[in-house]
Amino acid sequence: MINIYIHQHGETKKAVRVEPAWLDPASDAICWVDLAAPNEEEFHILIDLFRFHPLSVDDARSALQFPKIEPYPGYLYIVLHGVDISTGQSLAVTQDVDFFLGRNYLVTVHADRSRTLDGLRQLCDRSERALAEGPVALLHRIIDAMVDNYRPVIEEVENRIGELEENAFGGRDQLLVQTLKLKRELASLRRVLVPQRDAIGRLARREFPAISDELAFRFRDVYDHVVRLTEETILHQDRVTGIFELNLTSVSNRLNQVIKILTVLSTILLPMTVITGLWGMNISLPYFPGGDAAQFWWVLGLMVAVAAGLLTVFRLKRWI
Repeated sequence: MINIYIHQHGETKKAVRVEPAWLDPASDAICWVDLAAPNEEEFHILIDLFRFHPLSVDDARSALQFPKIEPYPGYLYIVLHGVDISTGQSLAVTQDVDFFLGRNYLVTVHADRSRTLDGLRQLCDRSERALAEGPVALLHRIIDAMVDNYRPVIEEVENRIGELEENAFGGRDQLLVQTLKLKRELASLRRVLVPQRDAIGRLARREFPAISDELAFRFRDVYDHVVRLTEETILHQDRVTGIFELNLTSVSNRLNQVIKILTVLSTILLPMTVITGLWGMNISLPYFPGGDAAQFWWVLGLMVAVAAGLLTVFRLKRWI
């Protein structure tokens, strides 16, 4: 689906197609073309109408590209990742958005519906200012909104880590699965945020002539937010690793306690087994004082005495 917005003569309106005259560098028109889950026919306008380099168009067709910025003659090709997920879904699900930034146009390409771009389209419907400031300012608005959407995700991660930390001392086996899943999701998030930080940093440093001083300051503010998000993601990875190790230690300690108790029971039962085995043989054995009926109580008392003696020794050696 293609959404086209044109700002010309102080008015922003939605268009059904892109006029070639709008793309003329001498034109005063500012154009935003948003391609949501485009088909092959819609992809052709990138080459036939905008005349973008085939390599950048092939990258835009790709299902997954890591964040980057590549300058081409007359435009910048930018790939950034947004996160448009609801609570409870995997953090690893991010959506890459491709930007083609020219002097008087911005083209965005994304595979699925984007909450960020939906909001910007609604803003264009309500306000003339969204496009009036130019395509670079519109690019800043989109990137700023994409970065802001990471904040609820990071806060959700922090809440999940807090719950895992509270349960880590219990040494539950199922906690390992939750911890490994969260650790994998954070690793995927880090793989996106680190190159995204570097890409936005290039916009903040004015490496490209299209970025004015004023907009460089705006991108610098976005860059600071991405840096904080990246640092928090790395910190959360370390916390999850600590939870994983703590839970493994708790599970190991619990297993050691169980083994210790079983060992004590086995040690106590071993002499009892020997005693009952000796007095259970069909041969003549020494009799304890008393009649036949008293022999049972003598053997039982002997076993109790041995068990009490072993427990006393274990206590004195602080084994139990």
